[in-house]
Amino acid sequence: MAPLTLKRYVRQWVNHLAGCRAFATTASRQKPEHVRIVEVGPRDGLQNEKQTIPFKTKIELCERLARTGLDTIEAGSFVSPKWVPQMDNSSVMLEHMLETPPSAPGGVTYQWLLPNQKGLDRFLSTCEAFSRSASSSYSNPSRMRPVGADQGPALNTSAQDPNEMPSATSAADAMSSYPTPPPSPAPSNNQGRALNTSSRGSNAMPFSPPGSASSQNPSSLSFPSSTSHEISLFCAATESFSQRNTNCSIAESLARFHPIIAHAKARGVKARAYISVALGCPFDGPSAPAPGAVTDIAASLLEMGADAISVADTTGMGTPPRTRELLRALSAAGIRREDVALHFHDTYGMALVNTLVALEHGIRTFDAAVGGLGGCPFSPGATGNVATEEMVYFLDSLGLRTGVDLMEVSRIGEWINGELSRDHGIGSRVGKASLSRARWTEKQGKQ
Repeated sequence: MAPLTLKRYVRQWVNHLAGCRAFATTASRQKPEHVRIVEVGPRDGLQNEKQTIPFKTKIELCERLARTGLDTIEAGSFVSPKWVPQMDNSSVMLEHMLETPPSAPGGVTYQWLLPNQKGLDRFLSTCEAFSRSASSSYSNPSRMRPVGADQGPALNTSAQDPNEMPSATSAADAMSSYPTPPPSPAPSNNQGRALNTSSRGSNAMPFSPPGSASSQNPSSLSFPSSTSHEISLFCAATESFSQRNTNCSIAESLARFHPIIAHAKARGVKARAYISVALGCPFDGPSAPAPGAVTDIAASLLEMGADAISVADTTGMGTPPRTRELLRALSAAGIRREDVALHFHDTYGMALVNTLVALEHGIRTFDAAVGGLGGCPFSPGATGNVATEEMVYFLDSLGLRTGVDLMEVSRIGEWINGELSRDHGIGSRVGKASLSRARWTEKQGKQ
């Protein structure tokens, strides 16, 4: 039996023995389960905007979000500024956030999307410069911690995230400034580590106090205490979308990721991988791809070292039956729910319904964007991500715990939509309603 086939067989068997955990149990009602929200607004939400967004605005957005209780924020992307001008200053943003970490009630992980080795090189170059500077200027080692210590979630959240690719005339153009590898066969059997099949809590990679572990890897980078920085990659679940979005086949895309993930892991940097158009493709239709195609890609990514997979409904075409079918396929393939996040767009108003289906299946990590920002330039008709305000309110109403301040997120949603000259109520009805009620209550109290 080939190594990868054996790994997948083991995962399937362990998953079968573990059984499926029910969503609504007496224990969960007595002690609310934690659900992690990965905030993708600063990157996926802003990258498709036509107007220029000031650097100060993007920094303020990240700083304000960090104070809401969110523990994972996708802050930028290292793609070609020629095609994604809004991400032009991601290197400067990363440098700023390393030198002046946003204050937060707890630890925060910042994620940075990149399309290829060149993007990783830019990310690592910025981090290495900070590490050298910090090692010579910080006399108190407790202020720094090496990457590779248990730094919290690598979450699980688009190259345009499934909703996050360059806003170029075509996706192929967006990738043209980066070297595209020649056609390659599917990744070899030697894919890296076998998946961890030990039991874990409902959220992968739980956050540990800063400095709780030290890295044994001398090549690891160092980040400010209470923060960590990770990378995210993206691929597509259909050949049509892959060719238009990344100018290569799915197999070539996976072959490209393998050395990137290996390089990042060698430096102690965790990697998250997005699978775009997993519940409907703008070119192949709402029934594509087949669930098996998504599970094969997810298994390959995890086997080559990805720490988490974000399965994305890029088009918003996903329905409850399709979502349930896909989650069952992932489970049958031995892919643990702790390794999976879901990324929904609310194009057809199905995002929260699909979220409920995922919760019942045991998924506890979801992507969202403050104010409902975002969209996919290569998916006609796709609107923004499900709003963080909507997600927090929905999960709270089910008795689940997010640790996110709904009112503060609503204020941020109103502010950033105002900066973009948008109506906050269109992106987030919950945000608008929450603020209206709070203001009415405050007014009544003054009378």
